[in-house]
Amino acid sequence: MTNKNLDITPKTLVGDLLNVYPELEDILIEIAPVFKKLKNPVLRKTIAKVTNLKQASVVGNVSVADLINQLRRAVNQNEIEVAENKTDNVQRPDWVKNGKVSIEYDATIDLESGIHPAGKVTKEILHLNENEIYSLTTPFIPAPLIKIIEEKGFDSYTEKQSESTYVTYIKKK
Repeated sequence: MTNKNLDITPKTLVGDLLNVYPELEDILIEIAPVFKKLKNPVLRKTIAKVTNLKQASVVGNVSVADLINQLRRAVNQNEIEVAENKTDNVQRPDWVKNGKVSIEYDATIDLESGIHPAGKVTKEILHLNENEIYSLTTPFIPAPLIKIIEEKGFDSYTEKQSESTYVTYIKKK
């Protein structure tokens, strides 16, 4: 894809963005250092193909409007108005406080090796019983995977454990 007329919006896939505008990689990393992971060619081929900029803003813990408009300015596109996600200060749900973690998966090493955890997670969560919780540990908020899980009828809640560790809890609705 070499169309330099790619309109940068929240729905733009990171992979498409970087194919058309490879010079934006450094700007992405400057906006959110977590995007350094895009330098890993395996991650670039997997995660960047399914993650849009709205999801990337969650992963990078940055405003989607700031992310989009900084990228647009860098390639001489006019700024646009972008609706923000309001996910700050979400209370830990009772089902996380009171539930029992029955399956744990730390996807950090798999992700660093370029293995996307979606297949494993979506298969394993099907075995959850009522009130059982699946615990997924990742080095960033797995926004695209959360969307898949929720579309399959599961609840999720993600909390930051450290600068590079997030735990997403998943249960049947």
